[in-house]
Amino acid sequence: MDHRATIISMVSFTSTLLKFARLAEKTGWTYILIPGEIAEQIKPGHRRSFRVKGKIDKFAIRGVALLPMGDGSFCMPVNAAMRKGVGKRQGAIVSVKLSEDTTAFQFNPDFIECLNDDPDALEFFNTLAPSHQRYFSKWIDDAKTLPTRTKRIAQAMDGLAKKMDFGQMIRFNKKKIDI
Repeated sequence: MDHRATIISMVSFTSTLLKFARLAEKTGWTYILIPGEIAEQIKPGHRRSFRVKGKIDKFAIRGVALLPMGDGSFCMPVNAAMRKGVGKRQGAIVSVKLSEDTTAFQFNPDFIECLNDDPDALEFFNTLAPSHQRYFSKWIDDAKTLPTRTKRIAQAMDGLAKKMDFGQMIRFNKKKIDI
């Protein structure tokens, strides 16, 4: 048996933080464009969404999806936590280092425990696409404090019990705050 470590090379490049003006569900997203030739270096021959890890400037990322744009290029959404981590906004140039992330996604264990206690919410959750299931768990994991994480689990469970996907649940809870 070969016990040598597999060396995964990082692809390094610079990019500009961009923002979608109007593009269906991506409207308003901040993202980095990954040209086809760079995506080809990260995962040769792949045309579908895949996950990457690495750094944007000095901010470490993992499990972030590259989404195909249809012309051979990909976009990588840069969420609020990532923007805060790099301290930059739309129009800023960032240094990017990426490699494919092949680690299996780990759902928040407290969230999974709550789902297992609510068969109806779990049943609806299981009808969602895996990428949409991960939205819930990542949102919970992005909470910086235990009270916020607890609140997010409660909101997720309430939304799933009402058969809401992640976007519907977020909009519903935002309306409650705005009222």
